[in-house]
Amino acid sequence: MDPNTFPTKGNLMRAKNSLVLARQGYGLMDKKRNILIRELMGLIDEAKGIQSEIDSTFRAAYAALQKANIELGINYVQEVGASVPVEKGVKIKARSIMGTEIPLVQHEVKPLQLTYGFYNTTQSLDEARYHFERVKELTIKLSMVENSAYRLANSIKKTQKRANALKNITIPKYETLSKDISEALEEKEREEFTRLKVIKRNKEKT
Repeated sequence: MDPNTFPTKGNLMRAKNSLVLARQGYGLMDKKRNILIRELMGLIDEAKGIQSEIDSTFRAAYAALQKANIELGINYVQEVGASVPVEKGVKIKARSIMGTEIPLVQHEVKPLQLTYGFYNTTQSLDEARYHFERVKELTIKLSMVENSAYRLANSIKKTQKRANALKNITIPKYETLSKDISEALEEKEREEFTRLKVIKRNKEKT
């Protein structure tokens, strides 16, 4: 038998203190979960907006690319595409929301560097390059938002589990323990009171 469940005043104090801490913990978990859910809903809305912009920008980019392929030839457009420098301006840091680390992607946006001349190209190629650059920026932003949303969702799930454990297991356990110890102590006091009354009555008779 667990000695912490014995009906003593010390155990009653410990049980009540544990109950207070469990209730405070549940309050904090509940508050944390609500804040994370608000953050997650904001990210979901933001992701929808970015995805919608990506879709429309992609359509414009492919329309311009198709026109450039017709006007300049696919091989020439591929050569121009191969000359575009590799993206090296993306840096990933982290920030914390209620103890949850989420990525903070920093992208250094630079002016478009032309890797081809104007003489042998058309406006459609410029438009395609512009739109695809925009798609790249939006995709970087979307990856950060979606990754953040995924991590927040995991954190919400863990927080909900802890909150449920406190609400359904820990708090009822200490409520029951406090009640049982209190009732046992009250019963002891009644027995002691009755015993003292009997002793007093016996003394009065003698």
